[in-house]
Amino acid sequence: MCGMDEISARGDWRLGLPASVDRSVLPPIRDVKFDSRQVAPGDLFACVEGEKSDGHLHAAQAVQAGARVLIARAGRSGEVASLGVPVVEVTSPRAALATLSAAHEGYPAKKLVTIGITGTDGKSTTSFLAQAALRGCGKKTGLFTTIQSRIDDVVIPNPTRLTSQEAPHVQKLLAQMLDAGCTHAVIEATSIGLDMHRVDECAFDAAVLTNLSVDHLDYHGDFQKYRAAKGRLFEMLDDPTRGKRRGLAILNRDSEHWRYFASRTKARPLTYSMVDPDADVRAEDIMQWPDGSTFAVTADEDTVEASVRLPGLFNVANATAAITLAAALKLDVYAATAGVAACEGVPGRMERVDGAPFPIIVDYAHTPDALQKVAETLRPVVEGRIIVVFGCAGERARERRSGLGTVAAQMVDYAVLTDEDPRSEPSEAIIDEIAQAMIAAGATEGARFERIVDRRAAIARALEVAQPGDLVLITGKGHESTIEYATGSVPWDDRAVAREIVTERFS
Repeated sequence: MCGMDEISARGDWRLGLPASVDRSVLPPIRDVKFDSRQVAPGDLFACVEGEKSDGHLHAAQAVQAGARVLIARAGRSGEVASLGVPVVEVTSPRAALATLSAAHEGYPAKKLVTIGITGTDGKSTTSFLAQAALRGCGKKTGLFTTIQSRIDDVVIPNPTRLTSQEAPHVQKLLAQMLDAGCTHAVIEATSIGLDMHRVDECAFDAAVLTNLSVDHLDYHGDFQKYRAAKGRLFEMLDDPTRGKRRGLAILNRDSEHWRYFASRTKARPLTYSMVDPDADVRAEDIMQWPDGSTFAVTADEDTVEASVRLPGLFNVANATAAITLAAALKLDVYAATAGVAACEGVPGRMERVDGAPFPIIVDYAHTPDALQKVAETLRPVVEGRIIVVFGCAGERARERRSGLGTVAAQMVDYAVLTDEDPRSEPSEAIIDEIAQAMIAAGATEGARFERIVDRRAAIARALEVAQPGDLVLITGKGHESTIEYATGSVPWDDRAVAREIVTERFS
């Protein structure tokens, strides 16, 4: 066992337990863990049940490594009772992971203005733009996204493939933001992260909806459950510990689902739109350019000139969401708009690779809706063909494959179908499902698309067939740094590979 001199915590984990638990018999801890391989002397180990692993089966390993408390599911404490450390039964170890982590870190979110951003597409971009808007207003702001986290301007890479990382990491980083002097935090909240309690105890002051389309049905089962999971973010605005102070619901009125999300909270919705005159905040007089857009943001009788350095109407919507958020927080809208305009871009989102006699763009678009929006954005600025390199992830929603294939057949001129993250599925089988959807939509193999499993070779092929006036679009991975195979992760970066091939071919 570790001594008290080795215990360090910002708060007391025991405050996160139900009131019915006798806290006086439980020891202080060093840290909260759910992976037995990461346990150190003095830690608490939560026996979280996952799809591929059950923490109860690894509790002995955790105790051997030095865990001094175990959290078990109600009815299962007998399985771990003989290990010689206190065992606390809870209804859900995963939900307890959030409450105990928040208590251990001293409930940092309650001392910050926290903003959650959800939607099918645009979450990361809107999160970056929201941080830029807040920083434009002079607010020191932390950031959690799929791409990376930031404590003000200090970048913290996200080594996992999780958009919403597990609760101990979230709470610890929120505490570090607070220690660094941050007053605000922007958190990208996914449906899976919300459903798995990863962002519980974040004390959200505001929630933003970007848009909603079908996704992650492999996890949720149907669209209604997917939408309901995202709706949890808006329910959190009604946290009774907030007292009379209600949270803020920022909703995209151009989404047909905005009223559903408004119904999930007692907060008054504040809506934004590019087309609906009844929205509280409107983006108007939009002028699109190859590298961004200018537009006017109007609320009531006030209008502010705005710009965003990312192309496409969907990025105008994302920027408007960030500016609307600042307005809802009663910050200086002019300063927020200047902050958005100064944001130079988002890693792996419409990111350009230079050096070829034609444009090359890397983007994360990995859903049918996202691919369609990117293609629609690029079409007006491309004189020749749009040539796209893409695939689809294995062990994920299969409807993505046919959807991506249909969109590619309708929206782009030529496609090279390739690996994305096959995981345990055969790459060829995934690619064939995409190909069959393209054929069904009228695209002829050989004339409109080809198959190259190896992603490097696929990118090289796209750069080989492209001519001046064409544009090569590499989608599906964006900022990601690995490809996931059954044998494990392989280092990978679409941007770096594209630059290497450009240098070899065009230097």
